[in-house]
Order: sequence, then C-alpha cells, then structure tokens
Amino acid sequence: MPRALISVSDKRGILSFAEELVRLGWEIVSTGGTASLLRDGGVAVTAVDQVTGFPEMLDGRVKTLHPRVHAGLLARPDRAEHLRQLQDLQISRFDLVAVNLYPFQATIANPGGKFEDAIENIDIGGPALLRSAAKNFEFVLPVVDPKDYPRVTELLSRGEIDFDTRRDFAAKVFTHTADYDNAIAGYLTPWRDTLPARVTLSMERRQVLRYGENPQQRAGLYVTEEPRGIGDLTQRQGKELSFNNLLDIDAAMLAVAAWTNRVACAIVKHTTPCGLALGHSAEDAFQRARAADPISAFGSVIAFNTVVNRAAADAMADLFIEVVVAPAFHADALARFAERKNVRVVELPVVRGQSGLDWKKIRGGFLIQDQFAFNATEDAWRVGTTREPTALELNDLRFAWAAVTTVKSNAIVLARDEQTIGIGAGQMSRIDAAFLAVHKAQQAGHRTDGAVLASDGFFPFPDGVEEAARAGIRVIIQPGGSVRDADVIDAANRLDVAMVLTGVRMFRH
Repeated sequence: MPRALISVSDKRGILSFAEELVRLGWEIVSTGGTASLLRDGGVAVTAVDQVTGFPEMLDGRVKTLHPRVHAGLLARPDRAEHLRQLQDLQISRFDLVAVNLYPFQATIANPGGKFEDAIENIDIGGPALLRSAAKNFEFVLPVVDPKDYPRVTELLSRGEIDFDTRRDFAAKVFTHTADYDNAIAGYLTPWRDTLPARVTLSMERRQVLRYGENPQQRAGLYVTEEPRGIGDLTQRQGKELSFNNLLDIDAAMLAVAAWTNRVACAIVKHTTPCGLALGHSAEDAFQRARAADPISAFGSVIAFNTVVNRAAADAMADLFIEVVVAPAFHADALARFAERKNVRVVELPVVRGQSGLDWKKIRGGFLIQDQFAFNATEDAWRVGTTREPTALELNDLRFAWAAVTTVKSNAIVLARDEQTIGIGAGQMSRIDAAFLAVHKAQQAGHRTDGAVLASDGFFPFPDGVEEAARAGIRVIIQPGGSVRDADVIDAANRLDVAMVLTGVRMFRH
C-alpha cells in the first residue's frame, strides 16, 4: 500500500485530497491539527507519533524531525542497501508528501504583529519534509501547493508519474522553500541600519507578456510580495498590457502619489510625465494636465490618485490613450470606457511613503538603494536671493518641486497655478533641459512669463538661470550644492529672479 505523509498549515482542499488518496488505496500518515481534521472528516489516519514512537514535543516545534520519517522519505527503492537498512530498522517508505508551511509571510505582513509571533511561525519540520521528499523526487512525490491536489490525484489515478513531471514538482518545492527562507532572512536582516552584506530577491511570475520593449524580446511580469506595487494591479478592460505599458503605469502612479489631499492627474509617455496638474475633480485635473502638452498626450498612459467618474471618462473620449489607471472607477465611468474596447482600464492603489530597497538591474548584478520617496518638508529650504517669492509663487514652487521629482534627469519643470506648462526631461545638459521646457511651453501656447521653474539638480553654471529669465521666469527652486552656487545666485539677483534652495537633490536616472 503506498503511503502519504500529510501536514498542512493551509488546509484548503486537504480533506477531499486525502479522501481521494484513500479511494486510490493509499495509507495516510498525518500530524496534529491536520490529523484531527481528517479524522473528523471520516478519513483513516495514522498519527505521526505512532510512526516515530515519540510524542509531539515543545509546543509542536518537534513532530516529524525523526529518522523514521526522513529515512522513509530519503531511501531509494532501487538501491538494495537502502532497502536492507529500512528492513533491519523496521522503517516504511513514503511515496508522497503533502506539506505547506506556517504562514510566516502573512504573519509579518500584519502591521500589529509581534516579533514573538513571527519567530513561532518559522517552520522547521515542514521545509525539512519538503526538501527530503524533493531531493528524492524520483520516488517520493512532493506536493506543496493546494492548487495542485486535483492534478496529483488525476496523475495517480492514471498510474506512473513520469520523471519530468516529478522534477517539476520538486523544482516547485525548492522555489517555495527558497522564497520562504528569503522572507525570513529579510525580516531578520537589520537593513535599516546598514545595507545588508547579502541580498536575495524572490519573485513570482504573474503574467507572460506578448513581448518586451521590442517584439523580438521575450518578457514577463514578475512581482514581489513586498513592497506593495504592481502586484496589486487589476485590469478591468482592454487589450493585454504590454511591457512598456507596465513601465508607464508604474511611472504614472508614482507621479500622482506625491499629493495626498489634492486630486492629481499625470499624463505619461515613455515613463516621464508630459503633463501633470492638480484640480478640483478628476475631470478638471485631466483637462489641465492635457493642456500642458496636448500633442504629446496622444497615445499616453493617464493616471489619477482618485476615483475616476463618468465626467472624467467623457473628457478623455476624444483622445487616443493606451491606458487609464486609478485606484478605482465608478460604474458609469467603466460603462463609458467599455465603448472604447482598445483602452486598457487598470485599477491600482496609490502607494505612498514606502520604505525598503530599490533595485536597478545592470549587466552582471544589481544596484541597490533606499526606496525613492518624495519628502514635502520645507525645513531645509532657504531663499538664496535678495528677492523672495510671493505667497502665490511659493505655492506654485511647492507643486513644481513635487512634479520635477517624477521627471527623468536632467529635469526642468515650468509650472503655473499647480499645472505643468513645460517639461524638459532626460537631457544631457541642464541648460538644454531648460531650453526644452521653455520650447514645449511655448509650443503648447502657454505664457512663460511669470511661471515658476523647478530643477531636480543644481545649476552648474549661470546659463540655465539666464535661459529661464529670457523666457520671463521670475522664480526658481533647485537643490543648490554646486561649487558655483554663488555665481548662479548672483545671476539670479542680477536678473531679479527669486531662488529657493532645497538642499535635497531629486535625480531619477
């Protein structure tokens, strides 16, 4: 009679799985709460302590860590010496292990969870069972995922399970235990004080994409458990999301996340906003963001930090867009978008104030840094020029400073009335970024005189200030920190331009 060892924390589907195994002629060995559940359900169960000759010990910390269990998992029936040793010690083999682990990840995800609870949810016996079975997968089938129970019983009912299928189950086990150990290591590593000496990254493939940045490249969406982000995405309608769509969605939601109590809309092309504005409603914010650069808005990703209603959906009706993304949509807005089958409609929560590590892939490795987060504090701000900004100008400076942090460096943003009017992004020199921002504003028909300018990095020379002043800019916000700060400030004073220095650089490469 084949033997199965069952010990699960997640008990979904386990009763029907065990019932089917018994129907197929299997003996069931089980532990603790799993054994009680199966007995209550009418399944004949041999308790693991009957196998080991030892009771469960130390509040359940020791149950299956015993040679009578692991020898039964690791013995190879094609080796006579293994079979002889089992016979001499009166140990029976196992043919299947169904185990899933204590919910460590769920425990540490609870904001109110205690350290002691996390430690007690570090599973020891479960990973050992799985690893023993998976090492010996040619003869012991390791099952770690409740979703696989129907497939397993179907395979068993057919007879022999082939080598490749068994190897797939083993690979799934080792991936699962690696992810589990990675979560524990991450929890225990004090990265808040110093960057860890070694870091591992665990990701699950959520979706195979049609292709990558270009059609000849394979691609997929892989998500991490923490921090929250793209894994929380729900697509409500439209064509399959592409690799580039997902990049733009992430950038667009980052762009609107800086505002917590105001309605914001970002229009993004190639991961950089071409329009960003605040408004009294989603419709108003969209109209103002679109007006910033109506030409570039064609074929864009549009993001909101608020619920999208029918009025906002109507306002987008005449614009070709790839994706619209927001935390939620009213039913009448979804009905309006349903009239445009090619528009991808995506719900994604706005995530603010994330901590943790940010990863950037380079050939042969990763660069790791603290997660980028916009900080609205003005404690370090100072006015470096003789002229000070007015209250109205200061309000626009706050908006422009938040907006420029979402633009790829070198970045210059021109703004007025909490709306971008010109964006110069990703330029090799800061004066070119300033020139481009002015050009984009004038191309869209915006008056640049009286607008404010934000720069994500310091001005290395006075020429960027002079370029802005020629366009009528009278207020600038920038980090400062150049060896030529004095020359830059002198130029601003000479041109009657107020300049605020934040003391914080906001590059996004």
